[in-house]
Amino acid sequence: MTLELPEKLTVLEKKHGVRRVGAWTVIPEHVLFWVYEAPSSDALEKFSMEPEIMKWMTWNTSEIKLAMSLEESMKLLR
Repeated sequence: MTLELPEKLTVLEKKHGVRRVGAWTVIPEHVLFWVYEAPSSDALEKFSMEPEIMKWMTWNTSEIKLAMSLEESMKLLR
């Protein structure tokens, strides 16, 4: 089930316009750290709801956190 996803990731990322910055794992704990750049939170949400991604997320501990650069956050505060 989970070994199929890496082959499909590139296609799904292109479909939703997201770019993977990096991915790391803690195998014994089933914890993944994926860092993505996305044009919007909506694009990242739709990407994460793809059936292939959902299968992966049920097997591993997953949290989605939206982050932005200091410059981007300063623009929001002005």
